[in-house]
Amino acid sequence: MSHFVHVTRRGGPVTIRRMRFTFGDVVLDTDRFLLERDGQPVHVQPQVFDVLSHLVANRERVVPKTELLDCVWGDRFVSESTLTSRIKAARRVVGDDGVLQRVIQTVHGRGYRWVATVATEPGPTERAGSSASAPASAADGRLEQRLHFCRTPDGSRIAYATVGEGPPLVRAAHWLTHLVYEWDSPVWRHWMEGLSRGRMLVRYDERGCGLSDQDPTEVTLNAFVEDLETVVDDLGLERFPLMGVSQGGAVAVAYAHRHPERVSRLVLVGAFVKGGRLATSPEKRAEFEMERDLINVGWGRDEPYFRLFFSSLFMPDVPPQLWSDFAELMRRTTSSENAVRIFDAHLAMDVREAAAELDVPTLILHARDDQRVPFSQGVAYASLIRGSRLVPLDTRNHLMRPDEPAWSQFLHEVDSFLGEDVSTQGPREVHD
Repeated sequence: MSHFVHVTRRGGPVTIRRMRFTFGDVVLDTDRFLLERDGQPVHVQPQVFDVLSHLVANRERVVPKTELLDCVWGDRFVSESTLTSRIKAARRVVGDDGVLQRVIQTVHGRGYRWVATVATEPGPTERAGSSASAPASAADGRLEQRLHFCRTPDGSRIAYATVGEGPPLVRAAHWLTHLVYEWDSPVWRHWMEGLSRGRMLVRYDERGCGLSDQDPTEVTLNAFVEDLETVVDDLGLERFPLMGVSQGGAVAVAYAHRHPERVSRLVLVGAFVKGGRLATSPEKRAEFEMERDLINVGWGRDEPYFRLFFSSLFMPDVPPQLWSDFAELMRRTTSSENAVRIFDAHLAMDVREAAAELDVPTLILHARDDQRVPFSQGVAYASLIRGSRLVPLDTRNHLMRPDEPAWSQFLHEVDSFLGEDVSTQGPREVHD
């Protein structure tokens, strides 16, 4: 399955050629943001992937350190030691090291040179800024997503994707996303298919997740809102419907409160109005602190038991294989350190005041027996947001399966609600 890659950088458009590079037992697929060794996918941090991609694409010359710093980090200031650590990690994931330097060679005083023999499979060239007129579906009707990058005011790189054609629907980022890995995930694939019918779905990886910056300076609700602001500004969306799923609900509410003139309609799905540290019950607060400790201790382990625990909370009524799929998706999405930072930010979220001041048409959908975010949180939103409508969904799953009745009801309610919106505007051309 192909993906269109558009990269936006301040200072001018960047042309990206979709390529598949093969060297030794390694395949580096810049189209799919995927690295494989011996046919098996290898988890690679986005900055490390960028370093590898830039070096192999410019293997005919020595790449200066300043060029790598500008390409990977843009206007954000980082030290040379940070680049050195990414070079070390890049060597490690491709089976190289600083002594042998069989793949990446250090040219002292100059930079780095790619020295391994490479076989390539070229693809078409895409230029940033041309996505508004390009088709979003393959000729055979398959969905295709288009990837973009932008930078927040604090310099964090944010990856976002568009899929489908028509008026936009923006989905605020939530707990641990990865634009590429979730594309074929049985946990999320039906969400993208269902929500992009007749419209352009916009998704993004929040800071610390997926293809976005893995070393964010700030991980807070305010920073998450800035991620969303940057994405919609980069796309040129002036007024649009906004969806918040789970933790993304608080981000969506905070954004709508800050920019009421830009949100035409608001959809909250399994969302909470306040984080776990603000729970009134001491037992509930202790439960969330226990979950935080589990993330801190077990997230990065090869054994999936800790992540399976979280999977079962999100989807209690699914085949066990889906728990494994979700656990693996979470592992690939972020590091244990970032998972803790993001979880801490979620625990501290509180948008009760913002929700009470909203004046935006709002649809609230919540699983009646949600095992992750209690139905009472949906009731709280309905009581706070004037004129909102609460629709209970008959399921225990926080993340619904495509084959359960609640999923069909969810899509029907969303389609009907968004169909009432006549003021939505599509994207302008993406500018630098």
